[in-house]
Amino acid sequence: MKATPKIGTTGEFTFVVAAEHAITFATDGMPAVLSTPNLIGLIERTARESLQPFLDADERTVGTEIELRHLAPSPLGARVTIITRVIHAEGRAVSFSVEARDEHELLARGVHKRGVIRTGSFAKRVHGKTKS
Repeated sequence: MKATPKIGTTGEFTFVVAAEHAITFATDGMPAVLSTPNLIGLIERTARESLQPFLDADERTVGTEIELRHLAPSPLGARVTIITRVIHAEGRAVSFSVEARDEHELLARGVHKRGVIRTGSFAKRVHGKTKS
C-alpha cells in the first residue's frame, strides 16, 4: 500500500433505487423495495472505491466480513446515499462503519471489513482451485 488510510476516511455513493436493485419477490401486493443483497454490494463498492487512492497498482481490496442491520425499506425511485468511514486500519485489514439513508430515514447500518490483496498472488490462489 502507498499509505494506510487514516481513521475517518470516508466514501460516499448516491443512487436511485431502480428495478435492478429491487427484491425479486415483489408480487401479490408486496411492493418493490431495495434488496439487502444489492445494498450490501453497493456498500462494498463504496468502501472499495474509497481505498483506491491508498493502493499500489497491483493491489485491490476484497470484502472479508459484513455485519449489517437493514432497518427500513426503500421503494423504487428513492434516492439512497451510502457512507462508509474507516474506523480501523492495521496492516492489510481495514474496517469501516457503514450506513445507508434515503430521503426519509436511516435504512441500514453496520460494520464492513476489507483486506488488501496483491492481484498476482490472489490469481495464483484462485487458479490453484480451478486445476483439474
